Amino acid sequence: MAAVRAWALGLLVLAVWFLCVWASAPRPSPLAATSGLAEFSAARAEQDLARILGPERPHPVGTPENAAVRGRILNELAALRVLARTYRAFTCSSGRGFRYVACATVTDIVADAVPGGGKAIVMLAHLDSVPAGPGASDDESGVATILETIRALKAGGSRSQHPVMAVFTDGEEAGLLGANAFLENPQLKARVGAVVNVEARGTSGPSLLFQTSPGDARLIDLYAAHAPEMATSSLYAEIYKALPNDTDLTLFIRDGFPSYNFAFADNVRYYHSPRDRRANLDPATLQMHGENLLGVVQGLEQTDFAALKSGNDIYLGVLGFWLPRIPAALALSLAIAVFIVIALAAWMARNSYSAWHRTAAASAMPLALLIGSVALGFVLAFIAQAISGHPDPTYAWPAAMRMALAFGVWGLALLVSRMTSLHGGACAAWIWTAVLAIATAAFLPGLSPYFLFPALIAAPLLLATARLRGGWSSGAGQAALLIGALAALVIWMALVASGETLMGLRLHPLFTIPAAFGLMTVVPLLAAKPMSRTAWAASVTVSFVLALGGAVVAGVLPAYSAASPQRLNLIYFETANRSARWIADTSWKAIGTEPIPAQLQRVGHFSLDPDAYGGLGFGSAYVAPAGAPEIPLPATTVVTDRDAGAARIVSLRLHGSTTTNAMLLRVPAAAKLISLRIRGENVQPPKGWTGDANIACNGPDCRDLAVTLTLAGRGAFSIPFAERDYGLPPFGNALKAARPATAMPSQSGDGVILAATIPVDAAK
Repeated sequence: MAAVRAWALGLLVLAVWFLCVWASAPRPSPLAATSGLAEFSAARAEQDLARILGPERPHPVGTPENAAVRGRILNELAALRVLARTYRAFTCSSGRGFRYVACATVTDIVADAVPGGGKAIVMLAHLDSVPAGPGASDDESGVATILETIRALKAGGSRSQHPVMAVFTDGEEAGLLGANAFLENPQLKARVGAVVNVEARGTSGPSLLFQTSPGDARLIDLYAAHAPEMATSSLYAEIYKALPNDTDLTLFIRDGFPSYNFAFADNVRYYHSPRDRRANLDPATLQMHGENLLGVVQGLEQTDFAALKSGNDIYLGVLGFWLPRIPAALALSLAIAVFIVIALAAWMARNSYSAWHRTAAASAMPLALLIGSVALGFVLAFIAQAISGHPDPTYAWPAAMRMALAFGVWGLALLVSRMTSLHGGACAAWIWTAVLAIATAAFLPGLSPYFLFPALIAAPLLLATARLRGGWSSGAGQAALLIGALAALVIWMALVASGETLMGLRLHPLFTIPAAFGLMTVVPLLAAKPMSRTAWAASVTVSFVLALGGAVVAGVLPAYSAASPQRLNLIYFETANRSARWIADTSWKAIGTEPIPAQLQRVGHFSLDPDAYGGLGFGSAYVAPAGAPEIPLPATTVVTDRDAGAARIVSLRLHGSTTTNAMLLRVPAAAKLISLRIRGENVQPPKGWTGDANIACNGPDCRDLAVTLTLAGRGAFSIPFAERDYGLPPFGNALKAARPATAMPSQSGDGVILAATIPVDAAK
């Protein structure tokens, strides 16, 4: 019976996980085009999206298709009888977290949606796409969401305390350039009061509130009052701050505006790719996205912006229905109080003296479960990777590895249940939870509700049942432990589910660590009715065998499929020594360089080169000879090289071809870049930059580019530079045809890179 009870608890954990997966899906039913005009209709927004996208072609900054999309947006605004104008500027922006300066001529759209006095509520989305994809979700879905919201606001006829603006930025994918240009304009910036950004990192899933401006307590209250479904957590903002990723809203938050950032991120496999099409956008996701935007804007319409100034909250959405939150300033005090209550309950519930080694083993149980779960995840991933030969063998078929990780962590929970008794396990699980609540409240407040909130539920229950006959071993005591465990499981299993959808199973610690924290509170219930040694050993063995089997199956299954293709760009590359090569680039973000498909290898005879792009520093890729060079290289001239006292001024002129889409420079660290000037735009690199500096001017108008570098270095050096053109030349069609259906371009996509170097002599 004890074994049946243990596996019943396992089924309960599985049921909670399924509940969290169900709750994480967007639940609003998409409204039809015939629904009331004052409501947000996903069907009407999708019709707007179809007209905006037209032929669904990529439209990166500066391209003719970008201008066509912008024209279609202006037509939609005119049909809504909204006054709109464009703002065109050349601008540069330096990237956060790495030495990168992006520049482009951008053309934003600024529209006055709803009249009012004072500062405006800005609805923000970007109109450009990456070169590899049509951007139906990222971010034309945001554009369509704003257009439908404008329709609903105008139809609703509510009187707003503030004007409502729509700002459609250009060049976001090239480096937040449209937002940067908007904020560099004092007149435009002066109109802004609060900002709501709508973005996308996938094609489905809930519309997450993943970022707010600092001092977010009143912002979260407003969101909770007006959003139909709560999909947010203070942890999201903590994670986002640590990543080198940004959206347009980053710049508005930097400048101090009260702000919301919404995005959906499921089905990330189609992000920044040709698969980012209307057909792959989930209507339920679009409906939730729009209801979030409409609800928050309507709330802001009746809110004094001064009232939004407040402290920070810690919070997390529970199953989409509830958003518990408390001031971050109270988190540490509450965590200490909870620790005291749990410690008192543990002392009161003691029933007999335990040997020191039993107490030590019980105390170590949570740590053993956590470390073991992380280690097991790496072992299972290693097995799957070794069999597959790919760094992410779970990309196309994650179910097998999901099963492996689930059975592995469950097996570890069964294993460590022999380390402790019910009382010892309960003390260890909840005291560890309380201690971690204290630590996170002090050093990482956004994470603290994951420990503090379940502890707040468990602490009074444990105290109330501590002195009952039988204490926590009684029926009431075990019920208290079960309720506390359910609270922890609902919170932690939601993180398991969202972690997989956002990042995939390659980052398996996002699966195993939250699962271990949730199961930590179940272990005391397993220890309450210990299995016989034989049943325990059999249960642990079965769990680990199933985990191992899942990892083997994950390795045997193909890493990619036609539905989940590998990201693989094909590049024709020429260098200054007049050599030509084909590059098959499979590196994408954290995954790194992967093996290329066998049929492409047979056609191209590629080999891995750790410096595939020469001095441009783009990293490793597979290369193959491309025969005699076929395209002229860009030219350059050193216009001036003069001494300016403590600095050296080097002025360059770059000349690309008529097909140029971007010009790239890499200023070596030896040059000691102080600042640069491009087309009258001065750029001061952020403090802390080290290494080479990368400069990209995006758009066809960058083909003739003047760049002035202010340097501290006086020695001789060379500056690698290149012209980037989108799309393969016709003589690359055979190679393109060899790329299988299980692979696709992404990000900047296929193209031509023509590279040369600029020799700069030592200063005289």
